[in-house]
Amino acid sequence: MKKKKVLITGITGQDGSYLSEFLLEKDYKIYGTVRRGSTPNTERIKNIIDKIELLDADLLDFSSVFKAIKTVKPDEVYNLAAMSYVPTSWKEPVLTVDIGGVGVINVLESIRLIDKRIKFYQASSSEMFGKVRESPQNENTPFYPRSPYGIAKVTGHWITVNYRESFNMFAVSGICFNHESPRRGLEFVSRKISYNVAKIKLGFAKELKMGNLDAKRDWGFAGDYVKAMWLMLQQDKPENYVVATEETHSVKEFLEIAFNYVGLDYKKYVKIDKNLLRPAEVDRLVGDATKIKTKLKWRPEVKFKDLVKMMVDADLKLLSGKTKD
Repeated sequence: MKKKKVLITGITGQDGSYLSEFLLEKDYKIYGTVRRGSTPNTERIKNIIDKIELLDADLLDFSSVFKAIKTVKPDEVYNLAAMSYVPTSWKEPVLTVDIGGVGVINVLESIRLIDKRIKFYQASSSEMFGKVRESPQNENTPFYPRSPYGIAKVTGHWITVNYRESFNMFAVSGICFNHESPRRGLEFVSRKISYNVAKIKLGFAKELKMGNLDAKRDWGFAGDYVKAMWLMLQQDKPENYVVATEETHSVKEFLEIAFNYVGLDYKKYVKIDKNLLRPAEVDRLVGDATKIKTKLKWRPEVKFKDLVKMMVDADLKLLSGKTKD
């Protein structure tokens, strides 16, 4: 039987690495794109680097995207590339929206011209809901983004819907709520907490500066969420799905669990820094995953407390071999 081929943009990121591992188990032939002229950080995929093939492509350059898709002729394309850190999107708003909008168009237009049978997954985000209109948020909740990142994701989301409806393409958006792992970048609040808890426990740091501790998020494990992405592309009909745990936890809860896990009281180490507050805060996000649970039988497997402990354990292991400066 012929191997299925997949092309993943953003393959070197958190989701790209977990998705690659998952699809290797499904016996896919995996191709990933990296920006031309850049030196890609392949740390997250170093354990599978010899089992995948990397191609040069820049989402903002149509010709390079077209060439990559035409070369691979994939069965499935997962568009996971983005300027994915919300605070950075305020510093680079034009680039953020370009990648989230023009970049998605370039991929979809390439698929339309090369082979409309190619299935397409767009990584949408709960940040599209922003200043939420209702709670919990489902596939029909109106969007009210509160950052250039959220705006970029709304743009990519609606472009995907437009191509699906206009050209009869199998194009879906997975509206994923926050999903974390030990592979999360250090700039994200979840990893910032786990990494600094490990540093404090090991004597490398004495305090942790934080912004809004009352912000609440629906946090899941990235390894669970990539399975949902794959399931969406195995269906007969292309539909959008919210992917969430349906639980909400505050940043303060994340801190409490992480510090308690290593026997420390977070109140003794956490300092509030007003410079870390967002220009426009998203206070509470929680997803309604009824549709994906009912139709695709998907369930998150890793619980919130176990996710926090997993991340702290990984950072303790990462830092334990280092010496103090």
